[in-house]
Amino acid sequence: MRKIALGIASAIVGGAMLLSGAGAAAAATKTDTQLKIRDITPNPVVVKAGAETTAYFDIGASSDVKKVELSVAPEGVRTLRAKDVKDLEGWRFAVGFTEGDATGKWSATAVAFDSAGKEIAKDTAFFSVELQKSKSETRISRFSADPYKIRKGKKIEFSGRLQVNDEGWEGVRGEKVNVYFRANGSSGWKWVASAKTRWGGKFYAETRAYKSGTFRAVFSGDDELQGATSRTDYVRVYGSWWRR
Repeated sequence: MRKIALGIASAIVGGAMLLSGAGAAAAATKTDTQLKIRDITPNPVVVKAGAETTAYFDIGASSDVKKVELSVAPEGVRTLRAKDVKDLEGWRFAVGFTEGDATGKWSATAVAFDSAGKEIAKDTAFFSVELQKSKSETRISRFSADPYKIRKGKKIEFSGRLQVNDEGWEGVRGEKVNVYFRANGSSGWKWVASAKTRWGGKFYAETRAYKSGTFRAVFSGDDELQGATSRTDYVRVYGSWWRR
């Protein structure tokens, strides 16, 4: 029964990674040599800043293949050196990618050798590496629901400012902020208004007053910005019969 080898290597910028494994097998009938990179998971390889993502390369080979070497390298970048490899089990290879590796298209090349060390087959597959940028921190400041006491049916006006932390807090323009309401005695929040942020991150919205309760503003975030929730602000609503 053949021994299957697994190579593990970490990627380096502008460099190729070479993974190899040797296998022993019982004598078998002669067959046509086959070698195939069957799967690359995940693809694309998405790398988070400050972390490592492992990609797995699954290779299929016929019984006359006694050793497989796998190299991976970014397309268009000159190979500098191969990486040392630890042999484990399986025609399966694991490669670690970090934010220091080149992003874009990569190639994976598998080479098969017979018992005499002669190259007998080769296969190439492609995958990509992407860097997932960390999202910037945001906050909603100066949120206010006015007036704090109002007659039922009148307008409540909301204001606030959406800011991003970019080496200091700055206003964010053109983003959508939603305002939610939780009535006295209720545990759920209900949407009541939306607004787009203006110059300096300022936003304004309004709704009609029906019940006393608490309001808050929420920014859901996007591909570059984290979400944020404002402080709450309470408004007391009284009916038309109410007199001071």
